[in-house]
Amino acid sequence: MKDFLDIADWSSHALWESLQLAVYLKREWRAGGNRPILAGKNLGMVFQKPSLRTRVSFEVAMQHLGGHAIMLGPEEIELGKRESIADIARVLSGYVQGIMARVFDHSHVVQLAENASVPVINGLSDASHPCQAMADILTIFEHFGELKGLKLAFVGDGNNVAASLVEAAVKFGLDFSIASPESYGLKSAHIAGANALGIKAQAVSDPEEAVADAHVIYTDTWVSMGQEAEIKKREAAFERYQVNAKLLRFARPDAIVMHCLPAHRGQEITDEVADGVQSVIFQQAENRLHAQKALLVELMGKH
Repeated sequence: MKDFLDIADWSSHALWESLQLAVYLKREWRAGGNRPILAGKNLGMVFQKPSLRTRVSFEVAMQHLGGHAIMLGPEEIELGKRESIADIARVLSGYVQGIMARVFDHSHVVQLAENASVPVINGLSDASHPCQAMADILTIFEHFGELKGLKLAFVGDGNNVAASLVEAAVKFGLDFSIASPESYGLKSAHIAGANALGIKAQAVSDPEEAVADAHVIYTDTWVSMGQEAEIKKREAAFERYQVNAKLLRFARPDAIVMHCLPAHRGQEITDEVADGVQSVIFQQAENRLHAQKALLVELMGKH
């Protein structure tokens, strides 16, 4: 594959190779540093929305691999406004060896990929967050030493993160459940598609039912960027979907808790759980760096 826009675009074999490469590169870094595999290579990073983990992890990943990253915020690039997305893609392709884009509209990253002659990575869109999902899978694999047959339970909004996680569950053989309030659930096509491919997937309204016997409990903010006008409405709808100590008792005793961050503590997750012994949220955040290194090597190291 030339690009990384959605988990579903890559085969299970290709994703496993990327996961194994991430494990190797993390081990190599901790043993003294990564080899400069991407020396002389530049990554253009297009941002429509602010970021902590996406920007820093990609920039540091390029540094560790001997390359360089260039931050391009809304002040420099207004996708489709000051000039067309197709023209931006063609111009950047003459300067850099890869493009990472963090956008609102998924069609924007698709258009970048269609018109760029260099690899394009989806750093986040309204439809999916595949880089986050790969870091999550790496974290789960590190903790349990396996993936197939584990149960991942998502509690909260059926958003872009949840969509990428169910796609990852299909590719890596995890069972998947999600609990959301009515009208805030994951698209039924995601669940139906997973079941059609032999994965045990379900969407329910009861958080306790969703996390029953789960190995992984995952949550995300109730209000994402661009939804600020819905804060009060969403807080009321999601009130019983908090990941707290009471909910954890319905999962397996060895279950881990994940959150892609930023966390709104006291809303979707309590301090007690976020900072508790079952939490792996900061290991998960660090793994953005290592999972993305593998993607950069896979895509840019071969071009």
